[in-house]
Amino acid sequence: MELTLDESIGDGEELDRENSEGTPLRRGYQKHFPGIVKQKAYIFDGDGRYYIKEWDLAEGSGNEFCWYHVELPKGNHKLTQSAQYLIDALCPPLKLQDILSLVSNGPFCGHVDGALVFRVNSPGHPASNFTFRIAARVTENSVITVSLGRVPRLGFSPMGQSLLSEIPSVESPPNHTGEHKEGRGIVIREHVLEFLLTMNHSEEADNPVPRSVSNLVVHIVDTHVDHLEDVVTKLEMELDSVELQLDRGGFALKKQMLDDRRFPKIHLNLQRLLQVIAHGEQVFPRVKEKCSTKPWFASEDINSLEELIGRLRRLKENVGFIINRVTALQAGLDSWQAEQINRKLYYLSFLSIVFLPLSIITGVFGMNVGGVPWTGQNSPELKDGFRNVVFLCVATLLLVLLCFIFPALYTRIVAWRRGTTVKKGWSLNRMSFLKRATGIQERGNLISVSC
Repeated sequence: MELTLDESIGDGEELDRENSEGTPLRRGYQKHFPGIVKQKAYIFDGDGRYYIKEWDLAEGSGNEFCWYHVELPKGNHKLTQSAQYLIDALCPPLKLQDILSLVSNGPFCGHVDGALVFRVNSPGHPASNFTFRIAARVTENSVITVSLGRVPRLGFSPMGQSLLSEIPSVESPPNHTGEHKEGRGIVIREHVLEFLLTMNHSEEADNPVPRSVSNLVVHIVDTHVDHLEDVVTKLEMELDSVELQLDRGGFALKKQMLDDRRFPKIHLNLQRLLQVIAHGEQVFPRVKEKCSTKPWFASEDINSLEELIGRLRRLKENVGFIINRVTALQAGLDSWQAEQINRKLYYLSFLSIVFLPLSIITGVFGMNVGGVPWTGQNSPELKDGFRNVVFLCVATLLLVLLCFIFPALYTRIVAWRRGTTVKKGWSLNRMSFLKRATGIQERGNLISVSC
C-alpha cells in the first residue's frame, strides 16, 4: 500500500526521534528483498544468558552486548546483489564503506569507521559448496556478522531433546521414515548417522554462551574453521569411497570417471579450499594482533585465536595430503588409459604383421616394370628387368636403414674414441707416476749411501 506525502513525512519524523535510552531509531524505508535475507539478533547479559531481540542494530550497554547476523542466500546472484541485500538489512546505521568492507571479495582486516572489520571472502560462484564468505564488524558492545549460506553451529538454540543425549540404534529396514521413538530407544536414519560422523563439532544447542565480545569473536572464527573441517572430512570420505570403487570396479567405471573428469573436479575444489585457508591464515593473525591491543579483549581469547590459527595450518597440511592422493589416483587412471591404448595399438600391429607378407608378395609380383630403366624394353640385351628393379629396391632400403642407423653408430664411435683417449691418458699418468716414484726412491737411496 502506497503512502501519501503527509503520511510518509509524519512517519519519517516519528522514526527519526530518539527513544528514551538515547539510541537513534532506524529511518523507515521500504524493504526490497523481504524474506530472502535471513536475520538473527541476540543480546547477551555477560553472565552466560542470551535472549533473542528485535532487529534494531543497537549496541549493548554495560556488560551487555549484541550480536546481529545476516545470512546471504546461496544462489545465482552477483556481488552487487549481495551488497544490495546488506544495504537493505544494515543501512542505517551502517554506511556504504562498512557495507563494501563486509561484502567485498578477498581477505581484509582493518578499522573502518572506528570498528574492527575482518573478512574471509573467497571469490567464486555463490551457489558452490566451496565458496566461503564470512565477515564481521566488531565494536566493544556489538558484533555484526555476514555469511554466505548457513554456517553450522554459528547460532544458538535452546537446549531440548538432543539426538546425542541417548545411544541411538540405526534403522535396519530402508523404508523407515523420520526419527521416532520405539521401545528400544531412539532410532535414526543411516544418512543422519553418516552426517554426524562428518561433523567436527556437536549441535548448536551445546554451544557455550559467550560472556564477552571476545568470546563471541572466538566463537565466530571457531565455527568458520569447523565448517572448513567439515567440508574437508566429506571430501576425504568421498575419496575413500572412490578408491574402493576403483579397486572393485572394472572397465566401465574407470571409463566413466575419465569421461566425467571426476578427479580434476575434486582437484579444482581442493585448490579453492586452499585459497580459503590461505585467506584465513592471512587474516586471523592480524585479527589477533589488533584484538590484543583492545582492553576489552581477554588474554585467554587471544590464546584461543592462536590455537585456531594452528588448526587452520594443520588443516592446510591435510588438504595438501588429499591433493597428493587425488594426483596419485589421476595418475593411476591415466596409466590405465595409456595401457588400454597400447593394447589396442598392439592388436592393430598384430593385424598389420599378419597382412604384411601378403602385401609384400602382391606388391612385388604385381609390379609392372615396363618403362623402368634397365628392364630390357629399350635395350633387348637387358632381359632381367624384374631382378634389376628388386635390387634397386633393396639398395634403397639399405640406404634408408643406414640413414636411421648412422646417428647411433656415430654416437658409439665417438664414445669408443673418448673411452680410448681416457684409458690412454690414464696409462700415461700411471707411467709418469711410477717414474717419479722410482726416481724419488733412487734419490733416497743415494742420500742414505752418502750419509
